Amino acid sequence: MRKIYLFICMAGVLLTACEELIEVNPPVNQLGTPQVFEDVPTANAALGSLYAALRDQSIVRQGSYDEAGTLLGSYADDLDCYNQTQNSAMDIYQNQQQESNTNIKTIWDRSYKQVYYANSIIHGVENSNALSDNDKKRIKGEAIVVRSLIYFYMQQIFGDIPYTSSLDYEYNRTIGKTEAAKLMEQLETDVREAVDMLEDNYRHAERIYLNRKAAQLLLARIYLTREKWTLAEQTAGDILESPLYELENDINKVFHKSGKHILWQQKPDKSGNPVAAATFYYFNDVAPHAYALTQDLVETFDNDDLRKQLWMAEVTFNDNVWFRPNKYKNRANNTNEYSIIFRLEEVYFIMAEALARQNRFDEALPYLNITRERAGLTPLDPLSGEDFINELLAEKRREFFTEFGHRFLDLKRWGRLNELSALKPNWKEYKQVWPLPQTELLLNPNLNPQNKGY
Repeated sequence: MRKIYLFICMAGVLLTACEELIEVNPPVNQLGTPQVFEDVPTANAALGSLYAALRDQSIVRQGSYDEAGTLLGSYADDLDCYNQTQNSAMDIYQNQQQESNTNIKTIWDRSYKQVYYANSIIHGVENSNALSDNDKKRIKGEAIVVRSLIYFYMQQIFGDIPYTSSLDYEYNRTIGKTEAAKLMEQLETDVREAVDMLEDNYRHAERIYLNRKAAQLLLARIYLTREKWTLAEQTAGDILESPLYELENDINKVFHKSGKHILWQQKPDKSGNPVAAATFYYFNDVAPHAYALTQDLVETFDNDDLRKQLWMAEVTFNDNVWFRPNKYKNRANNTNEYSIIFRLEEVYFIMAEALARQNRFDEALPYLNITRERAGLTPLDPLSGEDFINELLAEKRREFFTEFGHRFLDLKRWGRLNELSALKPNWKEYKQVWPLPQTELLLNPNLNPQNKGY
């Protein structure tokens, strides 16, 4: 009991005091003290707090005004914002974000708080004399993947950002930015290390903790971003060959927690609670209060597409028609939905893209047709070149709308973000990255210069 109490006290210090990476006060009690990492239960509890932070307050949660799915979806062309009281969210939707935007500050602060927490866990297990080598590898590997996922999104959103694996206060408070290409190189190194540490078998039947294959999915994303097509192909192929996974053929069950297509998912904080996205996007017999799907997105679906019929809902009010996301449906007494972060369908798209980048379009086409056929559509005839790429982007958009900013990430990776100017009047080329928060630049001048255009 003493060790658990000590852990809770130290976790509380870290999760409240470490509001900003650059200006964090040195904790009186570091999370990495031997008392926390002297046995597996307390070490797992520390790691569990990191997972809880991801679920409740992070860039990779679903269903809030300060996470990737909504902000990047509205920043691109998948979501329209209707909340007139959330000025920061509306500015991002209108591509008018400035360095004082509170949502941008929230994303930055929370992300670096969680980076610091992950680093504390990593240092704690490295310096533990009590944990077995296998437990050390597992805990460290999971913490590295979480940290790397946060860094990945932060780099894609902000461009050059600070990278640190240190707990040293003086070092962190004056750290400068790491150039984007070098950061991605470091993330590749980190995630490859984590892949070697983790095992394929899940430590929980509901797949709520990371395993090797989930780490490989993130690694494959990084390979695509770094234009390492062959390695992306090989990594995706390794996941697809695993007996742990198979496609969920019933489109009604894609967002059920029990599917073998799930690589990693988040469990609600309490039994029976809904996934946040189920309530956040919901509106019926009224005008939208937060977000609705753009007409541009809706029009990319054939009427026979089961995803249009089952993953979105038409709402009519005062002779106006909107479509709301309807992937998660349980708004009360939820027994079968968790928030899915990684699912097998992304691996098919990674494989299709990696092969297409190598001009192997005939090999890539079956991977592109998998989600189409499950949606009740006829498979595509052979395509190549620009025609294939256009269909790849359109099909992935139809599959992953509102999920973790895939549309923004894909357009950016393919160099197509400027196409947003056709639909978004305030789009400018420099807005491919967001401004760094003003407060951070004032606290740490080494983060200057501000991103161009802001």
